Amino acid sequence: MTVGIIDYGCGNLFSLRSSFSRIGARATVTSDKAELIKCDRIVLPGVGAFPEAMQKLNGAELVGTVRDMAAGTPLLGICLGMQMLFDRSSEFGECDGLGMIKGNVVPLDCAAVGLKVPQMGWNALKIDKGCPLFKYTRNGDYVYFVHSYHAVNCGESVTATVDYGGDVTAAVSCGHVFGTQFHPEKSGEVGLNILRAFTEL
Repeated sequence: MTVGIIDYGCGNLFSLRSSFSRIGARATVTSDKAELIKCDRIVLPGVGAFPEAMQKLNGAELVGTVRDMAAGTPLLGICLGMQMLFDRSSEFGECDGLGMIKGNVVPLDCAAVGLKVPQMGWNALKIDKGCPLFKYTRNGDYVYFVHSYHAVNCGESVTATVDYGGDVTAAVSCGHVFGTQFHPEKSGEVGLNILRAFTEL
């Protein structure tokens, strides 16, 4: 079993590969479509700004590959990679996403309750429903976040939230497509268990 980590210039690629290695999974970092198609799982990482990331993914001619593969291959979007799965984002103006999960990405608005943006640090998961990604995860387990935007209007796709001035979408799933707003590769044993569950889908 091989995990393909998509290299399009916007992600924590090598820390992710190291995390998969720690759980005994073979992971390859690549931007080559032919190599990605051979993978049994694919991961879309992401750090930075939504429009730039979408531009780079388009520039690497990987948008079609990601959409086509996700029809039958488990896909995990992480942080900005999760946000890109939605219809659009308002970061630096309206920008279309991959449209693989219904919903929009908007700024965190926590100033009224005295919370800082970005949300940076550990927070406790509230798992909303049975999701195979949380096979080894319990309500209240802590995971690591770094983000200024969050997904809204995503309805039944939400599988976990965290409390940050109100419920904030922490994880989603729709068919073969999964997303985590937090970074499993930075979330210690809890994060490794989530990656382990992803490889077992």
